[in-house]
Amino acid sequence: MTREVLRFDSSGELVSATADDLLRTLMERIGATGEAHLCLTGGSIAARLYRRMGDLEAPVDWSRVHLWWGDERWLPRGNAGRNDLAAREGLGETVWQQAQRHTMPAAEEGLDLDAAASAYGDELGDTRFDLCLLGVGPDGHVASLFPDHPSSRAPGTVIPVRDSPKPPPERISLTHRVINASDEVWLVVSGPDKAHAVGEALTPNSSLPAALVAGRTHTSWRVDRGAANGLPADR
Repeated sequence: MTREVLRFDSSGELVSATADDLLRTLMERIGATGEAHLCLTGGSIAARLYRRMGDLEAPVDWSRVHLWWGDERWLPRGNAGRNDLAAREGLGETVWQQAQRHTMPAAEEGLDLDAAASAYGDELGDTRFDLCLLGVGPDGHVASLFPDHPSSRAPGTVIPVRDSPKPPPERISLTHRVINASDEVWLVVSGPDKAHAVGEALTPNSSLPAALVAGRTHTSWRVDRGAANGLPADR
């Protein structure tokens, strides 16, 4: 397993380069296996990444791409706070309709939070992602796995999250077990408010949720100048 830290001078360069690399990776995986399983994340930099991907005219056969989500806020379908809506608006309706979508259940669809997490676990089955995208919070959380919270140590594959330190308080999240079964994990991080978390996560023996993430074959930290502030030159 390899790990790299890629630094970009600006968030714009980070978004542009990551979009290009991601689309190329999807095409390579489709060419090799006939399909690609991509796990998406939420957050402002992810929304910009999806818009960039939607704007590029890459020859991706989206009908062979399975879109999954690392976590979701327990909100009604179509609520502006949901991660799947940000992906839909960014990628565009054409891509959205062509792709194989595996969105997490929504709050008004007849399941309680525990049943919704269980249902997504059933849908996931033994799927292994070709690529899992993650953001990193200022506290070092990934997906909805928060430091010093039961979510960060949860067993299983898909979990209900209650009393989240970041609103809304109820969420659904993949666990480290599923994330770390991905062939590749890319952590895409922007802004000086993330610098402390990035620095701590890349410190040996860190217990932050972001530090416990690793792809089976490759882990890529992709950070802009602000998020890399404080990292030593050789890291």
